[in-house]
Amino acid sequence: MRESRKRNSMRRILLGTTAAAIGAVGLMMPMQGTAQTATVAPVAWTQPANLADLIEVVSPAVVKITATHSGKSAENIPQNMLPDNLPEGQMGELFKRFFDEQQGGPKQFRNTQPMQALGSGFVVDEDGIIVTNNHVVEGADKLSVTLKDGREFEATLLGTDPKTDLAVLKIDADGKLPTVGWGNSDKLRVGDPVFAVGAPFGLTGSVTSGIVSARGRDIGAGPYDDFIQVDAPINKGNSGGPLFDAQGNVVGVNTAIYSPTGGSVGIGFSIPAELAKSIVSDIVANGQVERGWLGVSIQNVTNDIAQSLGLDKTKGVIVDSVQDNSPAKEAGVKSGDVIIGFGDTEIGDVGDLTLAVADAEIGKNTEMKVYRGGKTVVLEPKIAKLKTDVVANIPQAQTQEMNFGALGLALQSEGDSVVITSVDPDSGAAEAGLREGDIVVSVNQKLISSLPDIDSAVEQAKEAGRPSVLAQIERDGNRRFVAIPFSEKG
Repeated sequence: MRESRKRNSMRRILLGTTAAAIGAVGLMMPMQGTAQTATVAPVAWTQPANLADLIEVVSPAVVKITATHSGKSAENIPQNMLPDNLPEGQMGELFKRFFDEQQGGPKQFRNTQPMQALGSGFVVDEDGIIVTNNHVVEGADKLSVTLKDGREFEATLLGTDPKTDLAVLKIDADGKLPTVGWGNSDKLRVGDPVFAVGAPFGLTGSVTSGIVSARGRDIGAGPYDDFIQVDAPINKGNSGGPLFDAQGNVVGVNTAIYSPTGGSVGIGFSIPAELAKSIVSDIVANGQVERGWLGVSIQNVTNDIAQSLGLDKTKGVIVDSVQDNSPAKEAGVKSGDVIIGFGDTEIGDVGDLTLAVADAEIGKNTEMKVYRGGKTVVLEPKIAKLKTDVVANIPQAQTQEMNFGALGLALQSEGDSVVITSVDPDSGAAEAGLREGDIVVSVNQKLISSLPDIDSAVEQAKEAGRPSVLAQIERDGNRRFVAIPFSEKG
Protein backbone atom coordinates (compact mmCIF):
# COMPACT_ATOMS: atom_id res chain seq x y z
CA MET A 1 0.00 0.00 0.00
CA ARG A 2 2.41 6.48 -0.91
CA GLU A 3 3.98 8.92 1.41
CA SER A 4 5.80 12.21 0.95
CA ARG A 5 8.66 11.62 -1.48
CA LYS A 6 11.02 14.34 -0.29
CA ARG A 7 14.60 13.21 -0.16
CA ASN A 8 16.08 12.53 3.26
CA SER A 9 19.45 10.84 3.39
CA MET A 10 18.97 9.86 7.02
CA ARG A 11 16.32 7.23 6.31
CA ARG A 12 16.52 3.87 4.56
CA ILE A 13 14.47 0.82 3.86
CA LEU A 14 16.91 -1.94 3.07
CA LEU A 15 16.48 -5.44 1.74
CA GLY A 16 18.80 -7.22 4.11
CA THR A 17 16.66 -8.80 6.87
CA THR A 18 15.55 -9.75 10.31
CA ALA A 19 15.63 -10.73 13.99
CA ALA A 20 15.08 -8.87 17.32
CA ALA A 21 15.81 -8.21 21.00
CA ILE A 22 13.42 -10.11 23.26
CA GLY A 23 11.54 -8.22 25.92
CA ALA A 24 8.03 -7.68 27.21
CA VAL A 25 6.13 -6.01 30.00
CA GLY A 26 2.99 -7.37 31.62
CA LEU A 27 0.57 -4.74 32.93
CA MET A 28 -2.23 -5.14 35.44
CA MET A 29 -4.69 -2.25 35.38
CA PRO A 30 -7.50 -1.74 37.90
CA MET A 31 -10.94 -1.21 36.39
CA GLN A 32 -13.07 1.32 38.23
CA GLY A 33 -16.79 0.75 38.60
CA THR A 34 -19.50 2.56 40.53
CA ALA A 35 -20.27 -0.43 42.75
CA GLN A 36 -16.92 -2.23 42.98
CA THR A 37 -13.39 -2.39 41.67
CA ALA A 38 -12.35 -5.37 39.55
CA THR A 39 -8.83 -6.46 38.73
CA VAL A 40 -7.89 -8.00 35.38
CA ALA A 41 -5.21 -10.66 35.76
CA PRO A 42 -2.34 -10.52 33.24
CA VAL A 43 -1.94 -13.33 30.74
CA ALA A 44 1.37 -15.21 30.92
CA TRP A 45 3.90 -14.46 28.19
CA THR A 46 4.59 -17.67 26.33
CA GLN A 47 8.25 -17.04 25.60
CA PRO A 48 10.26 -20.23 24.94
CA ALA A 49 11.47 -21.59 28.28
CA ASN A 50 14.92 -22.13 26.83
CA LEU A 51 15.64 -20.67 23.41
CA ALA A 52 18.89 -22.62 23.23
CA ASP A 53 16.98 -25.91 23.03
CA LEU A 54 15.06 -24.69 19.99
CA ILE A 55 18.19 -23.32 18.33
CA GLU A 56 19.87 -26.72 18.52
CA VAL A 57 16.91 -28.26 16.70
CA VAL A 58 16.34 -25.71 13.91
CA SER A 59 19.74 -24.15 13.18
CA PRO A 60 21.17 -27.11 11.19
CA ALA A 61 18.53 -26.37 8.50
CA VAL A 62 19.60 -22.72 8.11
CA VAL A 63 22.21 -22.08 5.42
CA LYS A 64 24.49 -19.34 4.09
CA ILE A 65 24.06 -18.47 0.41
CA THR A 66 26.87 -16.99 -1.67
CA ALA A 67 25.90 -15.39 -4.99
CA THR A 68 28.82 -14.77 -7.36
CA HIS A 69 28.50 -12.17 -10.09
CA SER A 70 30.72 -12.40 -13.14
CA GLY A 71 33.50 -9.86 -13.59
CA LYS A 72 32.92 -9.59 -17.35
CA SER A 73 31.09 -6.30 -17.09
CA ALA A 74 29.60 -4.04 -14.48
CA GLU A 75 26.40 -4.27 -16.54
CA ASN A 76 26.00 -7.87 -15.37
CA ILE A 77 25.60 -6.76 -11.78
CA PRO A 78 21.95 -6.04 -10.89
CA GLN A 79 21.37 -2.34 -10.41
CA ASN A 80 17.90 -2.75 -8.96
CA MET A 81 16.99 -5.84 -6.98
CA LEU A 82 13.60 -4.35 -6.25
CA PRO A 83 10.20 -4.18 -7.98
CA ASP A 84 9.77 -1.39 -10.50
CA ASN A 85 7.04 0.33 -8.49
CA LEU A 86 9.13 1.29 -5.45
CA PRO A 87 8.60 4.84 -4.16
CA GLU A 88 10.54 7.51 -5.99
CA GLY A 89 12.77 10.04 -4.31
CA GLN A 90 14.05 9.34 -0.80
CA MET A 91 13.05 5.70 -0.46
CA GLY A 92 14.01 4.57 -3.94
CA GLU A 93 17.36 6.37 -3.84
CA LEU A 94 18.31 4.87 -0.50
CA PHE A 95 17.28 1.39 -1.61
CA LYS A 96 19.56 1.84 -4.63
CA ARG A 97 22.39 3.13 -2.45
CA PHE A 98 22.13 0.09 -0.20
CA PHE A 99 22.42 -2.27 -3.13
CA ASP A 100 25.31 -0.32 -4.60
CA GLU A 101 27.10 -0.86 -1.30
CA GLN A 102 26.12 -4.53 -1.10
CA GLN A 103 27.20 -5.25 -4.70
CA GLY A 104 30.50 -3.38 -4.61
CA GLY A 105 29.80 0.32 -5.01
CA PRO A 106 28.22 2.55 -7.66
CA LYS A 107 28.58 1.21 -11.19
CA GLN A 108 31.10 3.80 -12.34
CA PHE A 109 33.50 2.77 -9.55
CA ARG A 110 33.15 -1.01 -9.91
CA ASN A 111 35.99 -3.05 -11.27
CA THR A 112 35.64 -6.08 -13.50
CA GLN A 113 36.57 -8.69 -10.89
CA PRO A 114 33.96 -11.27 -9.80
CA MET A 115 31.96 -10.08 -6.81
CA GLN A 116 30.01 -11.94 -4.17
CA ALA A 117 26.81 -11.15 -2.29
CA LEU A 118 25.83 -13.03 0.85
CA GLY A 119 22.43 -14.08 2.10
CA SER A 120 20.64 -16.70 4.14
CA GLY A 121 18.18 -19.48 3.44
CA PHE A 122 16.58 -22.55 4.96
CA VAL A 123 15.97 -26.15 3.93
CA VAL A 124 12.31 -27.15 3.64
CA ASP A 125 12.79 -30.57 2.04
CA GLU A 126 15.38 -33.19 3.00
CA ASP A 127 16.28 -33.66 -0.67
CA GLY A 128 17.79 -30.17 -0.76
CA ILE A 129 15.01 -27.65 -1.46
CA ILE A 130 16.04 -24.26 -0.05
CA VAL A 131 14.05 -21.02 0.33
CA THR A 132 15.66 -17.58 0.14
CA ASN A 133 15.02 -14.07 -1.23
CA ASN A 134 14.98 -13.22 -4.92
CA HIS A 135 17.20 -10.21 -4.32
CA VAL A 136 19.87 -12.50 -2.84
CA VAL A 137 20.21 -14.56 -6.03
CA GLU A 138 19.10 -12.22 -8.81
CA GLY A 139 21.67 -11.74 -11.57
CA ALA A 140 24.13 -14.24 -10.08
CA ASP A 141 26.24 -16.43 -12.36
CA LYS A 142 26.97 -18.96 -9.64
CA LEU A 143 25.18 -19.88 -6.41
CA SER A 144 26.64 -21.88 -3.55
CA VAL A 145 25.16 -23.02 -0.25
CA THR A 146 27.12 -23.57 2.96
CA LEU A 147 25.58 -25.79 5.64
CA LYS A 148 26.08 -25.39 9.38
CA ASP A 149 28.55 -28.27 9.39
CA GLY A 150 30.73 -26.38 6.90
CA ARG A 151 29.96 -28.42 3.79
CA GLU A 152 29.53 -26.33 0.66
CA PHE A 153 27.47 -27.24 -2.42
CA GLU A 154 26.77 -25.60 -5.75
CA ALA A 155 23.08 -24.72 -6.00
CA THR A 156 20.61 -24.78 -8.88
CA LEU A 157 18.01 -22.02 -9.12
CA LEU A 158 14.57 -23.65 -9.49
CA GLY A 159 12.69 -20.40 -9.88
CA THR A 160 11.99 -16.94 -8.50
CA ASP A 161 9.07 -14.64 -7.80
CA PRO A 162 10.28 -11.01 -7.86
CA LYS A 163 6.81 -9.71 -6.91
CA THR A 164 7.18 -11.23 -3.43
CA ASP A 165 11.01 -11.35 -3.39
CA LEU A 166 11.15 -15.14 -3.02
CA ALA A 167 13.43 -17.71 -4.66
CA VAL A 168 13.88 -21.48 -4.43
CA LEU A 169 17.20 -23.31 -4.81
CA LYS A 170 18.17 -26.99 -4.85
CA ILE A 171 21.39 -28.71 -3.83
CA ASP A 172 22.42 -32.33 -4.21
CA ALA A 173 23.97 -33.32 -0.89
CA ASP A 174 25.20 -36.68 0.32
CA GLY A 175 22.17 -38.09 2.15
CA LYS A 176 19.15 -36.40 3.64
CA LEU A 177 19.38 -32.86 4.98
CA PRO A 178 17.92 -31.45 8.22
CA THR A 179 14.76 -29.42 7.56
CA VAL A 180 12.43 -26.94 9.22
CA GLY A 181 8.65 -26.87 8.83
CA TRP A 182 6.20 -24.10 7.97
CA GLY A 183 4.09 -22.61 10.74
CA ASN A 184 0.82 -20.68 10.49
CA SER A 185 1.63 -16.98 10.24
CA ASP A 186 -2.07 -16.11 10.29
CA LYS A 187 -2.15 -17.06 13.97
CA LEU A 188 0.63 -14.64 14.90
CA ARG A 189 -0.40 -11.78 17.14
CA VAL A 190 1.34 -8.54 17.92
CA GLY A 191 3.55 -9.27 20.91
CA ASP A 192 4.16 -12.94 20.11
CA PRO A 193 7.82 -13.97 20.62
CA VAL A 194 9.83 -14.77 17.49
CA PHE A 195 13.46 -15.46 16.67
CA ALA A 196 15.62 -15.56 13.56
CA VAL A 197 18.65 -17.53 12.47
CA GLY A 198 20.83 -16.41 9.59
CA ALA A 199 24.23 -15.34 8.31
CA PRO A 200 24.50 -11.56 8.74
CA PHE A 201 27.78 -10.34 7.23
CA GLY A 202 28.54 -14.00 6.52
CA LEU A 203 28.48 -14.93 10.22
CA THR A 204 26.75 -18.28 9.83
CA GLY A 205 24.36 -19.43 12.55
CA SER A 206 23.76 -16.01 14.14
CA VAL A 207 20.59 -15.92 16.27
CA THR A 208 18.47 -12.94 17.27
CA SER A 209 15.10 -12.79 18.98
CA GLY A 210 12.24 -10.41 19.62
CA ILE A 211 8.51 -9.98 19.20
CA VAL A 212 5.99 -9.33 16.45
CA SER A 213 5.65 -5.54 16.29
CA ALA A 214 2.87 -5.29 13.70
CA ARG A 215 1.02 -7.24 11.01
CA GLY A 216 0.04 -6.49 7.43
CA ARG A 217 2.69 -3.87 6.71
CA ASP A 218 2.87 -2.38 3.20
CA ILE A 219 6.36 -0.96 2.59
CA GLY A 220 5.99 -0.33 -1.14
CA ALA A 221 8.13 -3.32 -2.16
CA GLY A 222 5.52 -4.84 -4.45
CA PRO A 223 1.84 -5.48 -5.18
CA TYR A 224 1.60 -8.31 -2.64
CA ASP A 225 3.04 -6.54 0.40
CA ASP A 226 1.73 -8.07 3.63
CA PHE A 227 4.80 -8.03 5.86
CA ILE A 228 5.21 -9.10 9.47
CA GLN A 229 7.07 -6.36 11.32
CA VAL A 230 9.46 -7.44 14.07
CA ASP A 231 11.73 -5.52 16.43
CA ALA A 232 14.69 -7.40 15.05
CA PRO A 233 18.31 -6.42 14.34
CA ILE A 234 18.37 -7.24 10.63
CA ASN A 235 21.61 -6.79 8.74
CA LYS A 236 23.20 -7.53 5.37
CA GLY A 237 23.31 -11.29 4.90
CA ASN A 238 20.17 -11.97 6.95
CA SER A 239 18.05 -11.76 3.79
CA GLY A 240 16.19 -14.96 3.01
CA GLY A 241 16.63 -16.45 6.46
CA PRO A 242 13.77 -17.92 8.52
CA LEU A 243 11.70 -16.20 11.19
CA PHE A 244 10.58 -18.76 13.80
CA ASP A 245 7.73 -18.79 16.30
CA ALA A 246 8.02 -20.02 19.89
CA GLN A 247 7.55 -23.62 18.74
CA GLY A 248 10.35 -23.51 16.17
CA ASN A 249 8.09 -23.31 13.12
CA VAL A 250 8.93 -20.98 10.22
CA VAL A 251 6.40 -18.15 10.24
CA GLY A 252 8.22 -15.79 7.91
CA VAL A 253 11.06 -15.18 5.46
CA ASN A 254 13.21 -12.26 6.59
CA THR A 255 13.47 -9.67 3.85
CA ALA A 256 13.88 -5.99 4.70
CA ILE A 257 14.61 -3.37 7.33
CA TYR A 258 13.87 0.30 7.88
CA SER A 259 16.97 2.14 9.01
CA PRO A 260 18.47 5.63 9.26
CA THR A 261 22.03 4.28 9.36
CA GLY A 262 22.20 1.09 7.29
CA GLY A 263 22.21 -1.00 10.47
CA SER A 264 19.31 -2.28 12.52
CA VAL A 265 17.10 0.04 14.54
CA GLY A 266 14.59 -2.65 15.46
CA ILE A 267 12.24 -2.34 12.49
CA GLY A 268 12.41 -5.47 10.36
CA PHE A 269 10.04 -7.06 7.86
CA SER A 270 9.33 -10.69 7.08
CA ILE A 271 7.22 -12.32 4.34
CA PRO A 272 4.41 -14.29 6.05
CA ALA A 273 4.67 -18.08 5.84
CA GLU A 274 1.09 -18.37 4.58
CA LEU A 275 2.09 -16.35 1.51
CA ALA A 276 5.57 -17.82 1.11
CA LYS A 277 4.78 -21.51 1.33
CA SER A 278 2.21 -21.47 -1.49
CA ILE A 279 4.65 -19.58 -3.73
CA VAL A 280 7.47 -21.99 -2.89
CA SER A 281 5.18 -24.92 -3.67
CA ASP A 282 4.31 -23.43 -7.08
CA ILE A 283 7.96 -22.83 -7.93
CA VAL A 284 8.97 -26.37 -6.95
CA ALA A 285 6.11 -27.84 -9.00
CA ASN A 286 6.14 -25.52 -12.03
CA GLY A 287 9.25 -23.37 -11.89
CA GLN A 288 7.04 -20.30 -11.65
CA VAL A 289 4.08 -18.84 -9.77
CA GLU A 290 0.56 -18.91 -11.16
CA ARG A 291 -1.71 -16.10 -9.99
CA GLY A 292 -5.32 -15.25 -10.58
CA TRP A 293 -6.31 -12.31 -12.78
CA LEU A 294 -9.50 -10.28 -12.57
CA GLY A 295 -8.78 -7.45 -15.02
CA VAL A 296 -9.63 -4.26 -13.16
CA SER A 297 -7.80 -1.07 -12.26
CA ILE A 298 -8.67 -0.17 -8.66
CA GLN A 299 -8.02 2.32 -5.88
CA ASN A 300 -8.88 2.54 -2.20
CA VAL A 301 -12.14 4.11 -1.09
CA THR A 302 -11.34 7.30 0.82
CA ASN A 303 -13.59 9.19 3.22
CA ASP A 304 -14.45 11.67 0.48
CA ILE A 305 -15.28 8.92 -2.00
CA ALA A 306 -17.40 7.12 0.60
CA GLN A 307 -19.38 10.30 1.27
CA SER A 308 -19.82 10.91 -2.44
CA LEU A 309 -21.30 7.44 -2.90
CA GLY A 310 -23.36 7.46 0.29
CA LEU A 311 -21.35 4.61 1.85
CA ASP A 312 -21.64 4.23 5.61
CA LYS A 313 -18.04 3.01 6.01
CA THR A 314 -14.75 3.84 4.35
CA LYS A 315 -13.92 0.38 3.08
CA GLY A 316 -13.55 -1.54 -0.15
CA VAL A 317 -11.91 -0.62 -3.45
CA ILE A 318 -13.46 1.35 -6.27
CA VAL A 319 -13.04 0.17 -9.87
CA ASP A 320 -11.35 2.80 -12.04
CA SER A 321 -11.60 0.81 -15.26
CA VAL A 322 -12.34 -2.68 -16.55
CA GLN A 323 -10.11 -4.30 -19.13
CA ASP A 324 -11.62 -5.72 -22.30
CA ASN A 325 -11.82 -9.50 -22.59
CA SER A 326 -11.20 -9.89 -18.87
CA PRO A 327 -13.00 -12.00 -16.25
CA ALA A 328 -14.31 -8.77 -14.70
CA LYS A 329 -15.73 -7.56 -18.02
CA GLU A 330 -17.45 -10.87 -18.71
CA ALA A 331 -18.92 -10.92 -15.20
CA GLY A 332 -20.46 -7.46 -15.62
CA VAL A 333 -18.14 -5.41 -13.41
CA LYS A 334 -18.52 -1.69 -14.14
CA SER A 335 -16.35 1.33 -13.61
CA GLY A 336 -17.44 2.91 -10.34
CA ASP A 337 -18.36 -0.38 -8.66
CA VAL A 338 -17.04 -0.67 -5.11
CA ILE A 339 -15.76 -4.19 -4.43
CA ILE A 340 -16.42 -5.06 -0.79
CA GLY A 341 -16.08 -8.85 -0.80
CA PHE A 342 -14.23 -11.51 -2.77
CA GLY A 343 -14.83 -15.16 -1.93
CA ASP A 344 -14.49 -15.47 1.84
CA THR A 345 -12.43 -12.29 2.09
CA GLU A 346 -13.89 -8.97 3.21
CA ILE A 347 -12.19 -6.30 1.12
CA GLY A 348 -10.92 -3.35 3.09
CA ASP A 349 -8.28 -2.01 0.71
CA VAL A 350 -6.38 -2.66 -2.50
CA GLY A 351 -4.01 -5.10 -0.82
CA ASP A 352 -6.88 -7.32 0.33
CA LEU A 353 -8.27 -7.70 -3.18
CA THR A 354 -4.86 -8.11 -4.81
CA LEU A 355 -3.94 -11.00 -2.53
CA ALA A 356 -7.39 -12.59 -2.70
CA VAL A 357 -7.47 -12.60 -6.50
CA ALA A 358 -3.87 -13.84 -6.72
CA ASP A 359 -4.76 -16.82 -4.51
CA ALA A 360 -8.08 -17.57 -6.23
CA GLU A 361 -8.46 -20.85 -8.08
CA ILE A 362 -7.85 -20.30 -11.78
CA GLY A 363 -10.78 -21.27 -14.02
CA LYS A 364 -13.26 -21.19 -11.15
CA ASN A 365 -16.16 -18.76 -10.65
CA THR A 366 -15.67 -16.81 -7.44
CA GLU A 367 -18.43 -14.88 -5.68
CA MET A 368 -17.68 -11.16 -5.55
CA LYS A 369 -19.77 -8.53 -3.77
CA VAL A 370 -19.91 -5.01 -5.17
CA TYR A 371 -21.69 -1.87 -4.01
CA ARG A 372 -23.48 -0.28 -6.96
CA GLY A 373 -26.16 2.39 -7.01
CA GLY A 374 -26.86 2.18 -3.30
CA LYS A 375 -27.19 -1.60 -3.05
CA THR A 376 -25.04 -4.72 -2.94
CA VAL A 377 -24.76 -6.77 -6.13
CA VAL A 378 -23.26 -10.27 -6.28
CA LEU A 379 -21.17 -11.15 -9.35
CA GLU A 380 -19.28 -14.34 -10.18
CA PRO A 381 -16.18 -13.68 -12.30
CA LYS A 382 -14.34 -16.72 -13.65
CA ILE A 383 -10.76 -16.04 -12.59
CA ALA A 384 -8.13 -16.36 -15.32
CA LYS A 385 -4.38 -16.89 -15.10
CA LEU A 386 -2.30 -13.74 -14.79
CA LYS A 387 0.05 -13.57 -17.75
CA THR A 388 1.41 -10.05 -18.12
CA ASP A 389 0.48 -6.62 -16.88
CA VAL A 390 -2.03 -5.28 -19.38
CA VAL A 391 -2.54 -1.55 -19.78
CA ALA A 392 -5.94 -0.55 -21.05
CA ASN A 393 -5.97 1.56 -24.19
CA ILE A 394 -7.87 4.73 -23.44
CA PRO A 395 -9.14 6.83 -26.37
CA GLN A 396 -7.79 10.35 -26.62
CA ALA A 397 -9.93 13.40 -26.53
CA GLN A 398 -10.88 16.07 -30.01
CA THR A 399 -15.53 23.81 -28.65
CA GLN A 400 -17.70 25.04 -26.04
CA GLU A 401 -16.50 26.08 -22.56
CA MET A 402 -18.22 26.39 -19.17
CA ASN A 403 -17.12 27.57 -15.73
CA PHE A 404 -18.23 25.32 -12.86
CA GLY A 405 -17.64 27.56 -9.88
CA ALA A 406 -19.22 25.00 -7.57
CA LEU A 407 -16.32 22.67 -8.34
CA GLY A 408 -13.61 25.24 -8.82
CA LEU A 409 -13.15 24.14 -12.43
CA ALA A 410 -13.36 25.51 -15.95
CA LEU A 411 -14.28 22.79 -18.44
CA GLN A 412 -14.33 22.51 -22.19
CA SER A 413 -16.15 20.12 -24.47
CA GLU A 414 -13.92 18.48 -27.08
CA GLY A 415 -15.80 16.03 -29.28
CA ASP A 416 -17.32 13.41 -26.99
CA SER A 417 -15.03 14.33 -24.07
CA VAL A 418 -14.94 17.03 -21.43
CA VAL A 419 -11.51 18.45 -20.56
CA ILE A 420 -10.42 20.61 -17.61
CA THR A 421 -9.04 23.90 -18.90
CA SER A 422 -8.24 25.52 -15.54
CA VAL A 423 -8.40 24.80 -11.80
CA ASP A 424 -9.03 27.37 -9.08
CA PRO A 425 -5.88 27.05 -6.86
CA ASP A 426 -7.97 27.68 -3.72
CA SER A 427 -10.57 25.02 -4.53
CA GLY A 428 -11.14 21.48 -3.36
CA ALA A 429 -10.46 20.38 -6.93
CA ALA A 430 -6.92 21.71 -6.63
CA GLU A 431 -6.46 19.94 -3.30
CA ALA A 432 -7.68 16.73 -4.94
CA GLY A 433 -4.84 17.06 -7.46
CA LEU A 434 -6.84 17.93 -10.58
CA ARG A 435 -5.08 19.94 -13.25
CA GLU A 436 -5.44 21.40 -16.71
CA GLY A 437 -5.71 18.73 -19.39
CA ASP A 438 -7.41 16.11 -17.24
CA ILE A 439 -10.37 14.44 -18.94
CA VAL A 440 -13.59 14.02 -16.94
CA VAL A 441 -14.84 10.52 -17.74
CA SER A 442 -17.74 10.29 -15.31
CA VAL A 443 -19.41 12.15 -12.46
CA ASN A 444 -21.28 10.27 -9.76
CA GLN A 445 -20.86 7.11 -11.83
CA LYS A 446 -22.56 8.58 -14.89
CA LEU A 447 -20.54 8.77 -18.09
CA ILE A 448 -19.81 12.30 -19.27
CA SER A 449 -19.81 13.25 -22.94
CA SER A 450 -20.88 16.91 -22.74
CA LEU A 451 -20.95 19.88 -20.39
CA PRO A 452 -24.70 19.54 -19.69
CA ASP A 453 -23.99 16.02 -18.39
CA ILE A 454 -21.76 17.49 -15.70
CA ASP A 455 -24.20 20.27 -14.91
CA SER A 456 -26.96 17.70 -14.36
CA ALA A 457 -24.77 15.47 -12.15
CA VAL A 458 -23.70 18.43 -10.00
CA GLU A 459 -27.28 19.59 -9.47
CA GLN A 460 -28.41 16.08 -8.51
CA ALA A 461 -25.61 15.81 -5.93
CA LYS A 462 -26.57 19.18 -4.44
CA GLU A 463 -30.23 18.19 -4.23
CA ALA A 464 -29.23 14.97 -2.45
CA GLY A 465 -27.31 17.05 0.12
CA ARG A 466 -23.94 15.53 -0.69
CA PRO A 467 -20.79 17.56 0.09
CA SER A 468 -19.00 16.52 -3.09
CA VAL A 469 -19.22 14.73 -6.41
CA LEU A 470 -17.28 11.63 -7.36
CA ALA A 471 -15.44 12.20 -10.62
CA GLN A 472 -13.48 9.73 -12.69
CA ILE A 473 -10.46 11.45 -14.23
CA GLU A 474 -8.23 10.31 -17.07
CA ARG A 475 -4.64 11.49 -17.24
CA ASP A 476 -1.86 10.09 -19.44
CA GLY A 477 -3.98 7.08 -20.31
CA ASN A 478 -4.71 6.20 -16.66
CA ARG A 479 -7.98 6.61 -14.84
CA ARG A 480 -8.74 7.23 -11.18
CA PHE A 481 -11.60 8.42 -8.99
CA VAL A 482 -11.46 11.63 -6.95
CA ALA A 483 -14.03 13.26 -4.72
CA ILE A 484 -14.38 16.94 -5.60
CA PRO A 485 -15.91 18.97 -2.75
CA PHE A 486 -18.23 21.81 -3.59
CA SER A 487 -16.48 25.17 -3.46
CA GLU A 488 -17.80 27.86 -1.13
CA LYS A 489 -17.26 30.30 -4.00
CA GLY A 490 -19.74 28.42 -6.17
